[in-house]
Amino acid sequence: MIEFEKRGVPTVAFVARGFEHDAARSAKSFGLEGLPFAVAESTFTSHTADDIRAMVNACFDDLERGLRRAPATAAPATVVRPSEEWLSFDGADTLAALDALNERSIEGGWGDGFPVVPPTKDRLERMLAGTTRAHDAVVAVLEPGFGVATVEKIAANAVMAGCLPQHLPVVIAAVECIADPKINLRSKAMSTGPQAPLLVVNGPIVKEIGLNFGRNALGPGAPSRANTVIGRALRLVMMNVGHTYHDVADMDTIGSPTKYSMCLAENEDASPWPPYSVDVGFPAGTSTVTCLFTYGICELHDFDSHTPEGLIEVFASAAMNAAQVPTGHWLVGRRADARSGTEEKEHHFMLICPEHADIFRSARWTRQDVQRAMWRQARMPFRTMMLNKEPQAMRAAHPELAWLWDSPQSLLPVLEDPECFDVAVVGATAGRGAFLWGSGGPVTKPITDRA
Repeated sequence: MIEFEKRGVPTVAFVARGFEHDAARSAKSFGLEGLPFAVAESTFTSHTADDIRAMVNACFDDLERGLRRAPATAAPATVVRPSEEWLSFDGADTLAALDALNERSIEGGWGDGFPVVPPTKDRLERMLAGTTRAHDAVVAVLEPGFGVATVEKIAANAVMAGCLPQHLPVVIAAVECIADPKINLRSKAMSTGPQAPLLVVNGPIVKEIGLNFGRNALGPGAPSRANTVIGRALRLVMMNVGHTYHDVADMDTIGSPTKYSMCLAENEDASPWPPYSVDVGFPAGTSTVTCLFTYGICELHDFDSHTPEGLIEVFASAAMNAAQVPTGHWLVGRRADARSGTEEKEHHFMLICPEHADIFRSARWTRQDVQRAMWRQARMPFRTMMLNKEPQAMRAAHPELAWLWDSPQSLLPVLEDPECFDVAVVGATAGRGAFLWGSGGPVTKPITDRA
């Protein structure tokens, strides 16, 4: 709508009832406040053509009025914020003042529901000592609110999350990951789905700051303290800098506990392969963080298989979930962002436990062998993969595959390429790993400027 309006073409969009506030705030954030919307009684998804036609007809007067007006005028996006540079909270004692801060964080929407650590001047200064970057250096501009993520703003949210100064460089690198155009942050942050960032850390920094790569690497527990607070800090940055706020941009239908925090380190010592970061192009010994937005997580449990082929057959069953968005999504085209020219292939992340990794080691399987085997094994009938997809989208994206409509039982891979299965060794003993359904692809950034 905005690109058309800038070119002098009036537009009107349909907005489902309950999404009006989100639509108005989004238009304001994207620089064209006051765009017209026709409010439909429900979303158009999961409705028949007749139902949709009836909803559209009921909005016809609004559509006509919107199209007859002059195009909207671009204006700089504004952000409402407290007028004071520093907020003060009083109480009968320090604990009462802390309670007042936390109540305000909930009321203001800039807390995640858990108690936050107050980012006082002294705490902020201590946090900033964890990096050599200038405090006012701009790390990124974060969608959907186009907030400017300076080192100081990131540090303030790291304080709120409970981070230590040595954690700050990881948080900064994670922010660089989500700001990369390849992530297409706007679509993840504003989705009605439960997309949440998974962070995988590699390199010397893992042991230097005590990141957990073994038992309970995703928490909870004291050994996962660094993991928990780093993941939480990224979510708070998404909220308070990027404006991924509940019911304003984040329209998640149900939500997910994975959105609070999801950060771990690869168990490089137990892996039969080079570190994940090396396989994606970084020199050995480089500290990196990888981010992949994921829809959800399930277990890779197998106590009985003793061959790579047996493990792959079990692991592939996790990928063959027709109810997950990325399953066969390539059939209806890649996620794309015309502004940056990026296209995303769907990826999944497999966290393989050391016990299963040893089976691959004994058989001399490489990480690439695992990826190719998963791609061959994780196949589903065309009909099944199209159950929840729009036929016209598939016809437009892949006209060369029109023959599949006459061959509905033909088996197709759930992901485009073998490389779309990302693999890292994580965890402790016992035959339990984890499988995460991805939303788009991963981005890896080096962790730099450590104090």
